[in-house]
Amino acid sequence: MKFARDKKANMGIEIERKFLLKNEDWRSEVKSKTIIKQGYLNSQKEKTVRVRVRNDKGYLTIKGINLNATRQEFEYEIPITDAELLLLLCEMPIIEKIRNIILDDGKMWEIDEFERENKGLILAEIELDSEEEKFRIPSWLGEEVTHDTRYFNSNLLAHPYSTFS
Repeated sequence: MKFARDKKANMGIEIERKFLLKNEDWRSEVKSKTIIKQGYLNSQKEKTVRVRVRNDKGYLTIKGINLNATRQEFEYEIPITDAELLLLLCEMPIIEKIRNIILDDGKMWEIDEFERENKGLILAEIELDSEEEKFRIPSWLGEEVTHDTRYFNSNLLAHPYSTFS
């Protein structure tokens, strides 16, 4: 199956790779930080429906099943009040994380430091225009976990990082 992408609307597909980090060197490169709270109205692997509060904005995101590092994604800004109320309807626990933004060689890295049940987990993500796109590997980047479903945010609800062996 091939997905269409509408970059202008930031909808259609998401091509993302995820990595663990091997050291703390990335911290000196952080350009901005954001606190994120997100919950799932549906966390099935075939289709997730996520509600997110980031700063003073709310978002509703629908994602399809992963095919390699690609999946359908549709994200809409919603009123912050609606997002906060929808979080109360979500599966528990709510995922809380600090998102750090790093710019490296023309690419944006999002490094998420998880809190609460997932404290200690730090993931780096990069969005690409194609699965074959090349990018520079920063010195702080560790093992790739793109295909390890334990690291999907939606799976961290039932199986938080604190339970990893």
